[in-house]
Amino acid sequence: MAEESKIPFKKNIFVTGAPSSGKTTVIKKVIKLLSIPAKGFYTEEERVNNRRVGFLMHSLDGKKGYLAHQDISSEHYIRRYGVSIANIESIAVPAISPEAGRVIILDEIGKMECFSSTFIAAALQALDSPNIVIGTITFGGSDFILEVKQRSDIEIIEVTPENRDHLPEIIAKKVRALLDLGIGL
Repeated sequence: MAEESKIPFKKNIFVTGAPSSGKTTVIKKVIKLLSIPAKGFYTEEERVNNRRVGFLMHSLDGKKGYLAHQDISSEHYIRRYGVSIANIESIAVPAISPEAGRVIILDEIGKMECFSSTFIAAALQALDSPNIVIGTITFGGSDFILEVKQRSDIEIIEVTPENRDHLPEIIAKKVRALLDLGIGL
């Protein structure tokens, strides 16, 4: 416990906020500011004629696929979007597997991703690893999401219109401070 109190920042840094608040935009900007390689994934809305039709996952190693889409038939739905467990497990899960000397990007720990018990296990492995994890986490959520939010090694910052332009640099500075302490290497 005494060691933990000497660390100025927690190694798992997450942003949260309302839908369309800019969480993923913050994460993508942080990736560009990192001084060490990153691995992981981020999600983006897919729109057709200004109407959201689904959510795409992009791994940092170039894989992509639907997290959820209005045309996917699935056991699991959030509103009108069928969730692709197969894509979560083939794109997101390997992308967040810890690897020495890399920051893990985890966008996001949300309701859709948490339909997969394999994803939950992989997220815990990433959070428990020595790696620095930068991600997004939904407001509210399941028991698992609430447990993640209660971890002593996680810092959660809400994205607001007032802070979203400054957050990428703030988070990058926290990562640099952790690296200077030898954390995440």
